[in-house]
Amino acid sequence: MTSEHLSAPDLHEIAPSLHRLRIPGDGAHLLNSYLWDGDDGVTLVDTGWPDSAALIESALRVLGKGRGDVVRVVLTHFHEDHVGSAAEIATWGRVEVVAGHADAAFVSGAERGPLPVLTPAETEIHPPSDVPPHGPPCRVDRAVRDGDVLDFAGGARIVGAPGHTPGSIALHLPDADAVLTGDAVAEFHGTVILGAFNVDREEAKRSLARIADTGASVAGFGHGEAVLDGAHALIRDAPDLLGA
Repeated sequence: MTSEHLSAPDLHEIAPSLHRLRIPGDGAHLLNSYLWDGDDGVTLVDTGWPDSAALIESALRVLGKGRGDVVRVVLTHFHEDHVGSAAEIATWGRVEVVAGHADAAFVSGAERGPLPVLTPAETEIHPPSDVPPHGPPCRVDRAVRDGDVLDFAGGARIVGAPGHTPGSIALHLPDADAVLTGDAVAEFHGTVILGAFNVDREEAKRSLARIADTGASVAGFGHGEAVLDGAHALIRDAPDLLGA
């Protein structure tokens, strides 16, 4: 991580109290983490690569916060580019780590998660591997299911979004009229699309409707640019650009 990245994080407020942090690097398309700056402290949604903790700390300083202000980490799924720094950040204080119930064992390292089933188009972007993309093992304090509610952002509701991984989750933030989708949905060159590299593509397609049913105007994706208006309709109609 360069000093430039540390001194000038690419941090953008996409809704009141909700900030998108771009995680630099060539290993993933426009990778993002999200910070909710609430009255009770900061909630992180996804933590980037294993070397992203210093960048996240730099972003906290931009918001006038520090390590000790992080009270919660929500992990949308178990892949390395999303859970990479979670174990380190979990040591910063009394941090609750939240993950989808069906991904919790993969996050903790108790089990190895499944590999994606790649389409021909996806193999041109990412060659097949026999090693699932796991980050450093991180404890899970709370394993959540569809409909569970977390105590921030006006009652952040878990939206079960399996398909990308068995336990992928999205997060609806009522106070921001926003939904954070993880990799269930992505933005690619101006188009909102079904997320890539899924373990169950048909299940992933069905998850789009559940995320769209939040009615959220704003959407932040694991990869790509945020949508700031009319997001739910774009998610409902998201095409499968990389399908077979």
